[in-house]
Amino acid sequence: MWGGRFAEGPSAVMREINASIPFDKRMWRQDLRGSRAHAAMLGKQGIIAADAAEAIGEGLRGLEVAFEAEGVPDDLVLEDIHMFAEHRLAQAIGPTAGRLHTARSRNDQVATDFRLWVRDAIDQAEAALGALQDALLARAEEHAESVMPGFTHLQSAQPVTLGHHLMAYHEMVARDRSRLRDARARMNLCPLGSAALAGTGFPIDRDATAQALGFDGPTRNSLDSVSDRDFAIEYLTAAAQCSLHLSRLAEEFVVWASQPFGFVALSDQWSTGSSIMPQKRNPDAAELVRGHSGRIVGSLVSLMITMKGLPLAYSKDMQDDKPPVFEAHDLLGLSIAAMTGMVESATFRIDRMRALAESGFATATDLADWLVREAGVPFREAHHITGRAVAAAEAAGVRLHELPIATLKAIDDRIDESVYGVLSVDASVASRTSFGGTAPVRVREAIAEARKARAEEG
Repeated sequence: MWGGRFAEGPSAVMREINASIPFDKRMWRQDLRGSRAHAAMLGKQGIIAADAAEAIGEGLRGLEVAFEAEGVPDDLVLEDIHMFAEHRLAQAIGPTAGRLHTARSRNDQVATDFRLWVRDAIDQAEAALGALQDALLARAEEHAESVMPGFTHLQSAQPVTLGHHLMAYHEMVARDRSRLRDARARMNLCPLGSAALAGTGFPIDRDATAQALGFDGPTRNSLDSVSDRDFAIEYLTAAAQCSLHLSRLAEEFVVWASQPFGFVALSDQWSTGSSIMPQKRNPDAAELVRGHSGRIVGSLVSLMITMKGLPLAYSKDMQDDKPPVFEAHDLLGLSIAAMTGMVESATFRIDRMRALAESGFATATDLADWLVREAGVPFREAHHITGRAVAAAEAAGVRLHELPIATLKAIDDRIDESVYGVLSVDASVASRTSFGGTAPVRVREAIAEARKARAEEG
């Protein structure tokens, strides 16, 4: 390709470090799609002859069939998917293929291909997250009344329902999808036609190519167009945040599946055994999701560091923009699919959850609230009284609602028999009726609203 300027070819090491086709060949569909739009525009504008544009279009369609069937080899001599596709086009249709690159640079070509690829990646991730939402909704509805301990500091805090707990992750996934949609909307402008950095003197129609490729319009500054990778960073930012949520849910499954907790049994599909201990049932899928999060966050950091010091416009450093995006996309897809499968197939041991909710003095706040509401005690004083009641129950080896009324009255004589109506875990959960609370009626309302929103998405 450089024969007109260089007398010698590149060294073997230069050829290897310079070539990107081993990874950017993943964009072959986007590259051919962008080239078809560009060729059609060149023909319509009279920049190349109509028959040349038609021949190029037919040739590119032929390459689609060939690449789909055969794949794309790692041809280091041709450097990247863009030059490889042009070379194969020339083999198919002859010298006319050389007209395709009129009014176009690899700089705006790769910027366009990469945007198309990231846009497709966002659509795939969003759809997969929608399936995870559906799984969470189904299990939350199933367990809208199943009592479990709610934790702060991983200490028993207040009883909640499993449905409420699962809906918390539904909210996280909803935000993840929202971030992806925002990133997609912001990136949906087309760089094609910006050429190397300064635009072109040919009478191109950038609006036509943008429309043909499903963009909202062309980008507005040719320098920014070829050097911008904000769209990739935004995708990775959304992917990293999503991976943190998936990691948190995975950690819950790891902890819940452990024998001290025993809250969940993961299906055989999402568990592995031990090479030496036959009794083991390891939550490896959840642990790998947790581990993948670190790699996805690392991908974000990698691209941000690559971009942080680059002057305008294009620099070869930007060739390294794709591997972290591709890796993060693959890991995110695996993680979403794995967590969806685990949520769908997990067996929740609700009897064990209830037993632990009842054993950790989780209704202590309900006693304090009763003192405030029924006896007019200031909350700070009620907190102190309740602390003494918890200490008495702990010393006696009983649950809070099992303390005799005489013991409670000895702590504070304003307590009467009606207090037992709030000290059970069921009563505690049912009382949390504030908007967004854990009461089953509120959980079912939240599920209904979420299902309605999913239905409206079409």
